[in-house]
Amino acid sequence: MKRMTPQNLRTPGPTPIPDDIVEAMTNPMINHRGPEFAALIKKSTEQLKQVFMTKNDLLILTASGTGALEASIVNTLSPGDRVIAATAGAFGDRFVDMAEAYGADVKRMDFEWGGPIDPEAIRKALHDEPNIKAVLVTHNETSTGVTHPVEEIAKIVKGEFDKLLLIDAVSSLGCIPLPVDAWDCDMVGTASQKGFMIPPGLSFISVSERAWEAQQTAKMPRFYFDLTLAKRSLEGGQTPFTPNLSAMYGLSRALDLLLEEGMENVFGRHATIGQLTRDGVRELGLKLLVEDEAYASDTVTAIKVPEGVDQKALMGKMRTEHNVVLAGGQGKLTADIFRIGHLGSVDKSDITEVMDALRVVLPEVGFDP
Repeated sequence: MKRMTPQNLRTPGPTPIPDDIVEAMTNPMINHRGPEFAALIKKSTEQLKQVFMTKNDLLILTASGTGALEASIVNTLSPGDRVIAATAGAFGDRFVDMAEAYGADVKRMDFEWGGPIDPEAIRKALHDEPNIKAVLVTHNETSTGVTHPVEEIAKIVKGEFDKLLLIDAVSSLGCIPLPVDAWDCDMVGTASQKGFMIPPGLSFISVSERAWEAQQTAKMPRFYFDLTLAKRSLEGGQTPFTPNLSAMYGLSRALDLLLEEGMENVFGRHATIGQLTRDGVRELGLKLLVEDEAYASDTVTAIKVPEGVDQKALMGKMRTEHNVVLAGGQGKLTADIFRIGHLGSVDKSDITEVMDALRVVLPEVGFDP
């Protein structure tokens, strides 16, 4: 197959892969039950703990991010357990659907798409229903470009009510601060193809002591995502099932890069580029879906499609004429927004190229600010 010309891939995942990570993934296959792999997974696990800012157990799964979130549910809950699932977007909805699929008694709390989850509403719900066992929250809602106030939510869920807290951090961890231990999060799941700059195929999950206690009595069915198997295998330098070895090579190099840059610098870079993106969008005369800067994501920006503009024509021209790939909307916002991803391997020049292309394409598809 002929090698494709690299695109300015501005989707919120998969994200571009740096050349040295691509090179790392071409390393030869090794015995995934041998000492070389044991050294690889041990190093990567310890480095991931630094990125998660946790001393809790950290497990690497061969799965998409959804696999990590499913693991967080089935390893802590039993059918019939009453849980809160707060949602304000397509991925919050997915967390709800997963919990319901395994038989949890879900109190679904819906919030406006494009706005934040309200911590006070969660406090009231926990006060009204003392039998709630866990709260499920998405940290960064990819479909809307909102970063929810998980620190505030955690203070309520953990500090006031001492409930389990399960976090979807797929599009935030490694890009936006989420200090797992400082916020006392029980289960935090994320994935390889976002801030970790490698292909889809790996997910990572941190497990608190409280979560392990819940795991001992959890009755939801599990096999592939039984984390006791993953923990036991890790102690012997292995995984319970066949790992994605090429992605593991890439992960090792990606973690080297993140920690060499320094996580505070990584967070700062994403904050700077997130602001650059939002400012650039406004300068073009476009409107952002997220109006409150306090909740605007530093990994993905959602832009309202102007009246009279064909979203598909806009994105098509960006891709075919300028080699810039944007993301459409999801769920009920499918046709109403387009999104610019700015996470992982991204710098200011990538966003400048997007804005230059939009400046040309927007008038061609009927936008007159």
